[in-house]
Amino acid sequence: MDLSIIIPIFNEADSVRPLYDRMTGVMPQLPAATEIVFVDDGSNDGSSQRLDEIAARDRRVTVVHFRRNYGQTAAMQAGLEQARGRVLVTLDGDLQNDPHDIPAMLDAIDQGADLVHGWRKDRHDTWLTRKLPSLIANRLISRVTGLPIHDLGCTLKAIRAEVADELDLYGEMHRFIPVLAHARGARCHEMVVAHHARQFGTSKYGLSRTTRVVLDLITVKFLIDYMDRPMKLLGRLALAALAVSGFAGLGVAAMKLFSGIDMTGNPLLLLTVFMGIVSLQFLGLGLLGEMNTRLYYQRSNRRPFAIRSINQSANQTVAMNRAA
Repeated sequence: MDLSIIIPIFNEADSVRPLYDRMTGVMPQLPAATEIVFVDDGSNDGSSQRLDEIAARDRRVTVVHFRRNYGQTAAMQAGLEQARGRVLVTLDGDLQNDPHDIPAMLDAIDQGADLVHGWRKDRHDTWLTRKLPSLIANRLISRVTGLPIHDLGCTLKAIRAEVADELDLYGEMHRFIPVLAHARGARCHEMVVAHHARQFGTSKYGLSRTTRVVLDLITVKFLIDYMDRPMKLLGRLALAALAVSGFAGLGVAAMKLFSGIDMTGNPLLLLTVFMGIVSLQFLGLGLLGEMNTRLYYQRSNRRPFAIRSINQSANQTVAMNRAA
């Protein structure tokens, strides 16, 4: 299989058939070995039945049904796991993404990109509840993560399967796919894509997601910088707390020796003890984090690095067996 197109669906009954028609319209421009993977995220408006009808007529279509609504990230992860293609494309099921942008994305992949993510430069959404929060969030995320990006919320993406296999999506991490892939050394390319106004139904997102995006950004920043070395962060916090405790202790001692101030009830004494305890807690968390990191890499057979390719001369012999 050359290409897998992954489309999460949640209560988009009116959009399912037009979306499928658009996909079949662009199929002649795509590799012959192409599949479409719909992930029904617990829809209750008839989307499931319409998807099954399409799958019954088209052998290129696979439908994954969730038992209940788990969210777009879970649907995206299920689609990535079900897909068999060498290149994976994701897009929304609300007709706002344009499938005709897929061939250009595949061209960028062929030219060396590992991930191509869309930029809805001419976005057809409400300004106050969609465009403004997105603009602020994208600038904040770009600044914090160091990845120059204009539109992290665009679902239309193309990604090599080997890069997608290294991503573990949970919570609402689907919008951070380019950031997570870039942190693994993937070559990311942003391209302008078409964006259409919503024709049917209502958006599943609004201002309420702003808080979740900020919290997810904190998580992603921690994973990128400290996933394989948590002591680097927690150890620094422990040393900082220990320094505060030490200075406070010196202040208490100086007040007692030079001014004769009673140490009983002295706030600095309480600060000394408190920050000393905090320092030990941070140190303990750091050690636990290091142990969990070791277990994670050992048990999941993952490595804290990503290999792009291995080149060897044709006549070179490599010993593969290791001594026990």
